[in-house]
Order: sequence, then structure tokens, then C-alpha cells
Amino acid sequence: MSRGLGDVYKRQGLNTVIDSIINISLEFWNWFPPGWQLFLEIIGKIILIVLPLMLAVAYTTYAERKVISYIQVRIGPNRVGPRGWLQPIADAVKLMFKEIVLPTNASRFLFLFAPILSIGPALAAWAVIPFDRGMVLSNVDAGLLYILALTSIGVYGVIIAGWASNSKYAMMGALRSAAQIVAYEIAMGFALVGVLMASGSLNIGDIVEGQAGGLSSWFIWPLLPLFLVYFISGVAETNRAPFDVAEGESEIVAGFHVEYSGMAFAVFFLAEYANIILIAALTAIMFLGGWLSPFEGFAFAEGTWLAATSMLWFFAKTAFFIFCFLWFRATFPRYRYDQIMRLGWKVFIPVTIVWLFVEAVMVVAQIGPWSV
Repeated sequence: MSRGLGDVYKRQGLNTVIDSIINISLEFWNWFPPGWQLFLEIIGKIILIVLPLMLAVAYTTYAERKVISYIQVRIGPNRVGPRGWLQPIADAVKLMFKEIVLPTNASRFLFLFAPILSIGPALAAWAVIPFDRGMVLSNVDAGLLYILALTSIGVYGVIIAGWASNSKYAMMGALRSAAQIVAYEIAMGFALVGVLMASGSLNIGDIVEGQAGGLSSWFIWPLLPLFLVYFISGVAETNRAPFDVAEGESEIVAGFHVEYSGMAFAVFFLAEYANIILIAALTAIMFLGGWLSPFEGFAFAEGTWLAATSMLWFFAKTAFFIFCFLWFRATFPRYRYDQIMRLGWKVFIPVTIVWLFVEAVMVVAQIGPWSV
């Protein structure tokens, strides 16, 4: 009996301490002017997005090595930590302590600025990405336009890195990358125009809500050619295999980051994987209903967690597309440069233009999902 009373007193004491901490924190928070409170709130939200994103980027590299090793009937990283789980941390620590070597006659400022210009847009784009209903840093109405603008800036980091390195290989890789990104940026832009026509809004939250009603309401079905073009162009945009001629190690050593080492190289590495996660997330949002459940509207799932909207659905769809990036790298040989250009200019852009006309006819004639 006395022991039970002791537990109650302990619990009450703990509750009192927690209440005191909360009250002191609220008093401290109210001490700030409203302008500062808003500023600190935004900074807090940014940290809550960027820190898990950086962790996801680190473990995407681990996932890539594991997936490719299993496809090639190997084990992959298994030394650092249990089952190799600490390998990305070990890689990051190693790169942090390596010297950043500046090439002779290289432009110092541009050489060091290029990695920042590469990773900046990849992180800034997450400001308008909704993780769940209402869970977004900035719910702007022109979110789709913002995404399109920011993803176009990343190429400048690659071009500046190639030019500032004062190396023929780096410059060649930068020129290849610029030509490739320009070709596929147009196709991606047209695919996003198709999404805009289907949803009638540039707001990314509204685009997801426009796909409510279950699996059959997702934009992937009426916009299937645009979905394929968008995702494949996304693989080309991120310079991933089989479109990785910009860093074709069998031809031009390592492309635009051939002269980079240490933390500067690590930032380029982070930018590449941050862009992979971004393209995967955007594909899930634009065509697969983002946080919406695929079982919505099914009788067997009604009233259960399967039919509920959740950010877990968004993460699952994003993870599937990230897996596709890794799968492509392990499966397909690298395209020749002329084949990449031909695919972008002569196949993807005409396909998107034709399908936009088809979609316009479907909207006007109220066919398919527009038959309301």
C-alpha cells in the first residue's frame, strides 16, 4: 500500500516538474516580440525539414550500395556498425577531415561557391512540399512554378564547377550536363503543365486534393505518358545512370567534380541525392496522390487505417521511386551522348506536346476523369 502511495507521489512530483518547465518555456517564448516569434518558428520548421532530409540523404547512399550489392549477389557495406548501418556516418566524417585542394589557376570563389549553388535549390524546394494535409512550410499558390524555377537553378552549380576547376575533363562534363538538363527540363515543364491542366491549380496541396477518391482518381491514369516522361526526365535531370554522361568515369574520369575533394565533394554528393529524393517526392505528389491512401473508396478498407490519409503513404510512394533510381543504376548500361540528346529532343518533347493536346480535348469534351 505504502509503495503504491510512493509511486503516486513520485508521479505527481514528476508532473509538477514538467508543468514548471512548460510554464517557464512559455514565459521565455512570450518574452520575444511577435516578429521574432514568427522568425524563430520558421527557423524551427526549416530545421525540422532539413535535418531528417540530410539523414535520409545519408541513408539513401547506404540503401544504394546495399540494393546494388544484392542485385549483383554481393553483401555490400557490413563492417561499420551493425550490418553496416553506420557506414554513411563514417563516410561523412572521413570527408569532413579531408583537405579541400584548390587546383592551380582555379577561380577560388566560384570553385567553392559551386557546391553551395548546387545543394541550395535542392533544399529550398522542400519549402512548398506538403507532407500531409496542412503540413507544409509555405503553402504558396504558385508552388508548382516555384519548384520549376528552383530545379532549373541547380544546373548553374554544375556549369560553374566545371568552368572554375580549370580542367578539360571538368569543363566537358559541365557542358554535357548543361545540354542534357536543358533538353529534359523542357519535357519536365510540359509534364507539369499537364498536371496543372488536370488539377486547375498551381498550389501543390490542391494538386494532391484533386486526386482524392482512391486509386482510380490519381493523375497517373489520364496522364500516363506524362508520368513516364516526367520520371525518366527526372532521372536524366539528376545525372543518374543510365543518363550519367556528365560524370562518365569511363570517359572523362569524374566529370564536373573531378577536381573536388573533402567537404566540397561531399556537398555535391549530398546535392545529387537530395535531388533524387525531391524528384521521387514530386512524382508521388503529382501523379500518385501524395499522402492520399490508395485504398480510399474500397469497401474492405472503410473505417480502417488503410483508407486514412497519412504522411506514411507519401513516404512509402517516395521510397518506391527512390528504389527505382537505384534499380536503374544496377540494370541499365550508360546511354551514348547522342542517344540522350535524341531521346530528349525528338521523343520526350513531341510526346508531351501531343499528350497536352489530347488532354485539352478530354477536358473540353469532358471525357474520362473530367466527365462531371
